[in-house]
Amino acid sequence: MIELAEMISELGQELNDALTRGPSGVVRFELGPVEVEADVVVSRKGGANGKVRFWVVEAGAEGGVESSRTHRIRLTLHPELVAPDGTHVKVLISGEEEEGER
Repeated sequence: MIELAEMISELGQELNDALTRGPSGVVRFELGPVEVEADVVVSRKGGANGKVRFWVVEAGAEGGVESSRTHRIRLTLHPELVAPDGTHVKVLISGEEEEGER
């Protein structure tokens, strides 16, 4: 399992990589909202005042946390590219289909 924050950070890095590595061909697509759905386990350490953490359950993983419940959450992220001067720029992505993409 990984923390939800780490999953979102990794997703952001993947989008940045796609933006910088993609060839600038004729056909490009504007990046729209990104919907992420994940099964998470919510855990609390340290009693009532402890920190609550959201752990993303890996696909196909067996439930190993007996005192927690698994929940499904859906996040809609709206990635934006902000230029150094503060203006918002359309994010255009392109590239070949990678193995396993849908």
